[in-house]
Amino acid sequence: MKKIIFAVAIVVAVASCTSRQSTDQTKVLAAFKDSVEYADYLKWKKEQPTMQVVQREKETKIIYRDAATSTVATKKGWSKAAKGTVIGGAGGAVLGAIVNKRNRGAGAVVGGVIGAGAGYGIGRAEDRKDGRVRN
Repeated sequence: MKKIIFAVAIVVAVASCTSRQSTDQTKVLAAFKDSVEYADYLKWKKEQPTMQVVQREKETKIIYRDAATSTVATKKGWSKAAKGTVIGGAGGAVLGAIVNKRNRGAGAVVGGVIGAGAGYGIGRAEDRKDGRVRN
């Protein structure tokens, strides 16, 4: 048994000595390959067209004025905030009644209030994007 352990130790020692040499050669070849690839990358990068920053022009808004009274014509119909409030309130009430099985009325009220608030917030943001509401 001792002879087998001694033989294995000698084989491991010899194997480790030979692998270091091949590892050093592999490292040198890898470094050379990396430097060649980096040079190719730099060459490729010089050939690529440069990026140009494009500035967009400011968006113009058209305001319609009534010539006789010289007032700004207002948009008619429901604002998106109002639509969002109604839709959010109705949806929240339905969802609140479904979720609260013990007291459906209280669930509908709480859900309606939360849904209306969320709908108003979303609609108000859309109105601001459209320019219907300032601030």
